[in-house]
Amino acid sequence: MMPQTALFTTLLVASLAFFCWSVYRRFSLVCFGQPEERLDQPGRRLQEMLLYAFGQLRVVKKPFGLNHFVIFWSFLILAIANGEFLLNGVFPNASLAALPQGLHHALLFLFDLVSLLTLVAIALSFGRRLIVKPPYLDSLYVKGRSPEAFVILSFIALLMLAYFGMHGAQIAQGKEAAAAAMPVSSFVASLLFPYPGLLGTVEAVSWWVHALVLLAFICFLPHSKHMHILTAIPNCYLGSLDWPATQPREKFEKGAQYGAGSVERFTWKDLFDSFSCTECGRCQAACPAANTGKALNPRQIVHAIKTNLLENSHALREGRKGTLPLIGNEGEGTNTEEAIWDCTTCGACMEVCPVLIEQMPKIIKMRRHLVQDESRFPEELLNLFENMEQRSNPWGIAPSERSKWVSTLDVKPFVAGETEYLLYVGCAGSFDSRAKQVTVALASVLNAAGVSYGILGKEEKCCGDSLRRLGNEYVFEKMALENVELFREKGVTKVITLCPHCLTTLKNDYRQYGLELEVLHQSQLIAELIASGRIKLDGSEKSLGKITYHDPCYLGRHNGVFDAPRGVIQAATGSAPQEMERHGRNSFCCGAGGGRMWMEEFTGERVNHNRVAEALEGSPDTICVACPYCMTMIEDGLKDKGAAQVRVKDVVEVVAEGLLHRKA
Repeated sequence: MMPQTALFTTLLVASLAFFCWSVYRRFSLVCFGQPEERLDQPGRRLQEMLLYAFGQLRVVKKPFGLNHFVIFWSFLILAIANGEFLLNGVFPNASLAALPQGLHHALLFLFDLVSLLTLVAIALSFGRRLIVKPPYLDSLYVKGRSPEAFVILSFIALLMLAYFGMHGAQIAQGKEAAAAAMPVSSFVASLLFPYPGLLGTVEAVSWWVHALVLLAFICFLPHSKHMHILTAIPNCYLGSLDWPATQPREKFEKGAQYGAGSVERFTWKDLFDSFSCTECGRCQAACPAANTGKALNPRQIVHAIKTNLLENSHALREGRKGTLPLIGNEGEGTNTEEAIWDCTTCGACMEVCPVLIEQMPKIIKMRRHLVQDESRFPEELLNLFENMEQRSNPWGIAPSERSKWVSTLDVKPFVAGETEYLLYVGCAGSFDSRAKQVTVALASVLNAAGVSYGILGKEEKCCGDSLRRLGNEYVFEKMALENVELFREKGVTKVITLCPHCLTTLKNDYRQYGLELEVLHQSQLIAELIASGRIKLDGSEKSLGKITYHDPCYLGRHNGVFDAPRGVIQAATGSAPQEMERHGRNSFCCGAGGGRMWMEEFTGERVNHNRVAEALEGSPDTICVACPYCMTMIEDGLKDKGAAQVRVKDVVEVVAEGLLHRKA
């Protein structure tokens, strides 16, 4: 029984036409997004694509990632075999056998081996979903495993089985001259030899199963989450070349819209991201909000953008406003306000996404809309916004109080041309009673090292970090412009910060306002001072006992500073701090970023409780931090957990105590 060429050709043409139409309908929706430059520096982009898409860098970091690596590369390799299959179905004489014999046999061997590896990988994938059952693999639609995933896995398994059935039957009938190059198919043929009367039927049935499953897959692909097969590789090429530690400026004009209150207000890249999401759940597994039972699920945020885009596609094509809101309460919009406000902007979701989707900036865009267009935000933020506008600090304390921490210390005002560094103390370091102790410790260390530095005193203003991350871009811009003018007037070019949030704002955000500064976190400068011999520590500071270090998100992930704080601790104590399971680029947030410092948690477990519980697993005597927000959250968490005997120290306090110990 030979395949009916006319029937197959008709089915293939219909399938390809449906595929092209479906892909066009979806990709054309991306054009409704706002403009954004993502085609610059093609060399670097190609490198990123090779690393993350073809190298599967983030995928293989997970224990099960090798399985997906096998499936990915098998798909690419077997695309050649499937291409030959489709072409041969239309033109029976078209075959790879026309290639030189050595190359042809090598390809057949590769197809045979890869098909077997794929079958094994699919079996493992079934087992993972049915037996191991990681919770983040739950479907976004219903509780439990995604039916769509089982459909796709079944399709792939059927393709492999049909491949072996077809080639095994051909070898058993003596039709395949290159049988020696196909060990797995030859093994299948040995199983079929005892049934010569069935060989023709097995071959024909296998051929049609392979054909129909392949055509069904082609038709189904653009309408499923597996559209990422088409979009993931280009999405890696189009990814941000630098870590998105900041967000774009807005133009404040009469009648303008701010942020993203409807799906077309996102950029075209945001919309393309939504079609690239594999729904693998890695972002959900890393997210501190999702881990502690909050409404936010970064995977759902991205999926909801796609859902909203598709639901409103007809209206968008007609130039009308969509009927399905982007943001609303439960059942009213594709994203809930509660989920949008749960984000700590820690960046853990972006760190683990295998196809470089940028979830966090999308959330901030929706916050901008809620704050600036709708004036809808959590009630506790009202005081924060008013205090920032009126007194340029979150607590609303008089600016004259900013330099009271100085007391009897020898700290001078910054003078252009005379002072090398501006010590930008920040709001926490100026007003928070615990953070002021860190400021004093830093000043003492800088004085001991003979560093030329000065402060702005009551002239210093808040950097505006929380405002920008909370979506209040208008007040942030006002504050940023005032700071830029002040820094230029004072001749500031080098800055030391205590707070990673100040670091990332002054270093990254202010570039958008034309201010290029050399900004160092205190741990970076101290590490340099130790390396140059200006600070001498003998590693004898043992009073802090066993130390565990917590990576602040805005120091680590957002600015890539991991080694300096650890090196400083080791220099002072003689040993490296012990690590929590989630550390470095995979560190878990304290819960204070993204403006959450000024908001209450009403749902699920407190994020700081989760982090403190992890820290206590190592039975530390001291938890070391490098951020005033982390200091507050970790200390509060220890009190709530009944572990107030565990001390919390900033890295600079460890150095200051090491200096005192050495002098003594």
